[in-house]
Amino acid sequence: MRVGAVLNPRAGVAARRALEAFRRRPRWGDVEVRVTAGPGDARRWAEEAARDRMDLLLVAGGDGTANEAAWGLLGSRTTLGLVPVGSGNGLARTLGIPLRPARALECLEGGVLRRMDVGMVNGRPFLNVCGAGFDATVGAEFHARGRRGGRRGLFTYVWLSLGQSLRYRSERWRLEAGDHRFEGRALLVAFVNGRQYGGAATIAPGARLDDGLLDIVVVEDAPLPEILANAPRLFLGGIERFRRYRRLTAARAVLTGAAPALFHRDGEPEPAADRLEVSLEPRALSVLVPRVTADNPDGPFSGAG
Repeated sequence: MRVGAVLNPRAGVAARRALEAFRRRPRWGDVEVRVTAGPGDARRWAEEAARDRMDLLLVAGGDGTANEAAWGLLGSRTTLGLVPVGSGNGLARTLGIPLRPARALECLEGGVLRRMDVGMVNGRPFLNVCGAGFDATVGAEFHARGRRGGRRGLFTYVWLSLGQSLRYRSERWRLEAGDHRFEGRALLVAFVNGRQYGGAATIAPGARLDDGLLDIVVVEDAPLPEILANAPRLFLGGIERFRRYRRLTAARAVLTGAAPALFHRDGEPEPAADRLEVSLEPRALSVLVPRVTADNPDGPFSGAG
């Protein structure tokens, strides 16, 4: 088996632990690890791996690095193996990959291949979730804080979310998705391929990664006390019982706003836009999955790979 690896050093201590884990495991110890120096590196090296018909590309990083690498592998036979070392790790959590690098590699050694759908928004891919509204605003502030050297992690994200909840004003949206329509003010509109944002915040319980459909979640505008009372459901379960929560499925959708608004792809901020064209590429990416996840009938895959 021909294996390559990409590591994002911005993860700090976690990235160093991932590098040490690569070296300690005999199967991965002789793999050349390429360390990213900036945006675009992971995608470029993934494209090289696909052109060289490499069997597996291990990626040690967060959701942004995983997204970049997957972009370079789309449509190829090269498999993506995630070694999560980021803040949210939404896709890795959905796939059931342990968050400690050594344990992740141990699970992946006995993993199986599955093909997953990949979402596209305005011609750019997302693996897990893209969305507009409150989540995009908090994500932009979270990333700006990180670039300034501030602390990242779940606590910071929750703290920023609480602050934004006092200031944020819901936008007016028009959503067209298959036979479904929504028009009105919404706290957020999320296009979900996986199940969660990351940090165990589950926005679409039971969603599948290989069913050829997006789960589209609309959280309608609501008074602040009602939002704060229901926000813990994201982490504790039961978000679908929130009366402002709407969920529908479609392979394609168009979201338009009254004015340009921020949106995100897998948590990475994108420039403001007043129109999002969202679609799905069925089973466009091969991923390495722990066997227990692949065999779980309630897991994120609906059938054999």
